[in-house]
Amino acid sequence: MKAVVMAGGEGTRLRPMTSSMPKPLLPVANRPIMEHVLRLLKRHGLHETVVTVQFLASLVKNYFGDGEELGMELTYANEEKPLGTAGSVKNAEEALKDDAFLVISGDALTDFDLTDLINFHKEKGALVTVCLTRVPNPLEFGITIVDEEGKVERFLEKPTWGQVFSDTVNTGIYVMEPEVFDYVEADVPVDWSGDVFPQLMKEGKPIYGYVAEGYWEDVGTHESYVKAQADVLEGKVDVDIDGFEISPGVWVAEGAEVHPDAVLRGPLYIGDYAKVEAGAEIREHTVIGSNVVVKAGAFLHKAVVHDNVYLGQHSNLRGCVIGRNTDIMRAARIEDGAVIGDECLVGEESIIQGNVRVYPFKTIEAGAFVNTSVIWESRGQAHLFGARGVSGILNVEITPELAVRLAGAYATTLKKGATVTTARDHSRGARALKRAVISALQASAIDVRDLENVPLPVARQQTARGSAGGIMIRTSLGVPDSVDIMFFDERGADLSQAGQRKLDRVYARQEYRRAFPGEIGDLQFPNSVFDSYTGSLLRKVDTTGVAEAGLKVVVDASNGSAGLVLPSLLGRLQVDSLTINPGLDESRPTETADARRAGLVRLGEIVASARAAFGVRFDPVGEKLSLVDERGRIVEDDRALLVMLDLVAAERRSGRVALPVTTTRIAEQVAAYHGTQVDWTTTSPDDLTRVGREESTIFGGDGRGGFIIPEVSSVFDGAAAFVRLIGLVARTQLTLSQIDARIPRAHVLRRDLATPWAVKGMVMRRVVEAAGDRSVDTTDGVRVVEADGRWVMVLPDPAEAVTHLWAEGPDDASAQALLDEWSAIVDSAGH
Repeated sequence: MKAVVMAGGEGTRLRPMTSSMPKPLLPVANRPIMEHVLRLLKRHGLHETVVTVQFLASLVKNYFGDGEELGMELTYANEEKPLGTAGSVKNAEEALKDDAFLVISGDALTDFDLTDLINFHKEKGALVTVCLTRVPNPLEFGITIVDEEGKVERFLEKPTWGQVFSDTVNTGIYVMEPEVFDYVEADVPVDWSGDVFPQLMKEGKPIYGYVAEGYWEDVGTHESYVKAQADVLEGKVDVDIDGFEISPGVWVAEGAEVHPDAVLRGPLYIGDYAKVEAGAEIREHTVIGSNVVVKAGAFLHKAVVHDNVYLGQHSNLRGCVIGRNTDIMRAARIEDGAVIGDECLVGEESIIQGNVRVYPFKTIEAGAFVNTSVIWESRGQAHLFGARGVSGILNVEITPELAVRLAGAYATTLKKGATVTTARDHSRGARALKRAVISALQASAIDVRDLENVPLPVARQQTARGSAGGIMIRTSLGVPDSVDIMFFDERGADLSQAGQRKLDRVYARQEYRRAFPGEIGDLQFPNSVFDSYTGSLLRKVDTTGVAEAGLKVVVDASNGSAGLVLPSLLGRLQVDSLTINPGLDESRPTETADARRAGLVRLGEIVASARAAFGVRFDPVGEKLSLVDERGRIVEDDRALLVMLDLVAAERRSGRVALPVTTTRIAEQVAAYHGTQVDWTTTSPDDLTRVGREESTIFGGDGRGGFIIPEVSSVFDGAAAFVRLIGLVARTQLTLSQIDARIPRAHVLRRDLATPWAVKGMVMRRVVEAAGDRSVDTTDGVRVVEADGRWVMVLPDPAEAVTHLWAEGPDDASAQALLDEWSAIVDSAGH
């Protein structure tokens, strides 16, 4: 049998290490990752191998040649352009068409039993066998589900946490029959898991999954690269280490000179012809390449040093990677997570902070303190985006520098000369950061329309009027010392997952576009935005019957920017209104849950004493609202959703309603009673927005005060929900309490459980396993439905080490029992 080694990837996430070296040639324990792969193939009798190459192909060919040195026969298939995982193998079809073959990545470190994998493939008579393994964090991989026989039931590429229903992932190692080439078009980009496998499954072809035991690390990030070195030194992976183990865990290669007075604390590796002087201290998980000089007094701990590097006296390296031919001068200090590219010079007594990237051929001057990367970039976070944009503590996590870099990255994803709309809430922090954002956008050849302080729905509406996107900066809801930097697309909706990933990538690579002097963007301040917003709102929302109904309402602006649109809105609505808390208070840009509750109680008292039809309280940015009925009682957010749903559905009598899967199933009864149907979405606001955009959608909501009124827009809009509600109440001539009373009570309980990141995938697999024969819905997380209609939902949080659970039953006791039962399952899997 022949093998195919995929060695064409650029390894962009590993820059600057891969700026001048293809990823398969990156050394692990001083041997290229691909050499470890080829040695594994040889160990399992796979001597004839085709190597697919594209990025820096000549370097791979020059290093391995025809494979004679390894005792193998290597041939190469060169891609002129990237062809995807399947396209690049198709490119080598001529050499593989006669027999089954094995496909393996040239940049993943593994010691799987390939012989057993091949035998499994033959026994099952499979067309394709996918080699699977279990990992703690499945987000970066393709999840795969197999049945008891090993047959593949489902693939999901690079899921979000809400889609994680297993920790069994595709390793990119396959055994295939040549017939598979019939499903791969030549000379076009095609992927196995995205294009070919779904087609094979649709046609019922035999695709099997083999769950391998052993070690596998996809070396795709700096963290996994450093981890792979440590794992080799710890003996966690069965690979050949070139050299002599002079004491337990201390490996020294041929020709290396280590002074007896050097301190060595293994496991560590010192490459051939390296020189370590007296007084140098080399500690665990350090790998030193060939011809490296380590001068007296140098200290290395968890450092990976490539070939031909000079480490000066008293230099200090911790948890960093140093590229080839680089000189680190006397007393220079390089911190955890930093990466220095090839052929750099780091001057004496300079300090390079953690996570900084220095690209190849750069010079760091003596005594420099470097805390941003050296190219035109800065460090990237693991996950920029949380639930509401990029969030963090003002001037600790979210600084003006970060705002500038983020805005620069966002501008780089847009065309030069495009327009971006910017806005903020009424806090000083948001005002300061927005100025930084505007200058970064202009400096990147972007024209800016600055709305200044406006409610969030106004910012979205104005963005949708001809801008390529928008940025809103606001105080995090309920967290006064934190801010959210929110990014919008051209429709004013939150940036999609794909858009977020694109921005993430540009930010992580720190390769920003800058304008030439004549291209600096323009800055405008549009006027009449509030009149434009309210005019558009009142044209689109049905307000017939409002003037005749003589309604009286109490509106609480909660000292936020919602108050800015109320004068023109209420004036045109022709309702008797009382507005409270209209003034902006810079010192209180948000409110705690307790303060919000107290505000609602006070609103209720005013509504009851004023004998108003109802009261509404906006959140500080006018995105969401809470209700109080005519008796002054708070209508809880989950009930308010049902009340609005009942009113809208009763009037429309057809269409679809967008609701997250965590909503009570009573919503389904209410919708069905009025001839409408529910479209269940994930808990992500952008998924609600997606369904809200569809023509047949008549309403949407999140059960937490967010309402989508599709005739106005597909995003949450407090003012639009308020105007819609006034029209509905005026026409039905029922009070909110009467509507509430005719809807059955819901019994949905929620619980959050702490779950370490490392076991999140395993937890979800256990949940699916525990579901057994019960109905399972994986729209978002895993929802398990009992035969009697009770349900529980388990959802990993995308940003925190937490798993959320919801349970619904006919009464609280039954929902509680279900919640307890599944909490125990999640807990036991997580410990």
